[in-house]
Amino acid sequence: MTDILPKKNEEYGTKEYWDQRYAQESEDSSFDWFKSYSDIAEIIRELIPDKSSRILMLGCGNSTLSQDMYDDGYRNIVNTDYSGVLIEKMRHKHERSRPEMEWHEMDIRDLRFPDDSFDVAIDKGTMDAMMTAKADVWDPPEEVVQNCNREVDEVLRVLRKGGVFIYLTFGQPHFRRRYLERPGTTLEIRKLGEAFHYYLYIVRR
Repeated sequence: MTDILPKKNEEYGTKEYWDQRYAQESEDSSFDWFKSYSDIAEIIRELIPDKSSRILMLGCGNSTLSQDMYDDGYRNIVNTDYSGVLIEKMRHKHERSRPEMEWHEMDIRDLRFPDDSFDVAIDKGTMDAMMTAKADVWDPPEEVVQNCNREVDEVLRVLRKGGVFIYLTFGQPHFRRRYLERPGTTLEIRKLGEAFHYYLYIVRR
């Protein structure tokens, strides 16, 4: 595992790092930044009561979240990641066991989907990877601000009216709220965990 860890944290925000990492990992490898689906399943079922909802996974990686949700009855899941290496591996891994899932090589800052085409979008740590630039967390570089705003712009564009953007992160509200508070939407923040806190941001369009 140590040979695929980045030399610097900011490498987590580069496509080159992830392509190299996924090329080294086996098809059966998986990695989850935060909680597993079993930890948040009740919340997901509450926020997405209709299991036929069209769900967009933003920066899916090789997390088991999509497959666990699929096995729980959410069959209309569209996975995106900007690593073509990863997308090809995941498509091959799931094509027989979970044939209804879609896999697309795509940058979350430039989603190639029509407006109003999803009911739900989920980000589980992807925005965090764009925030790994070495800088003052209270005053992030302009590139980080632009990247995070572009992701949220794109998510709100592809969400249908009444849709929901679910973002799971360790990032505290004073570092994340600036990207998520938008005109015409509501923002709910839930704190999860006990000793170590995670935050669930729920943006409703």
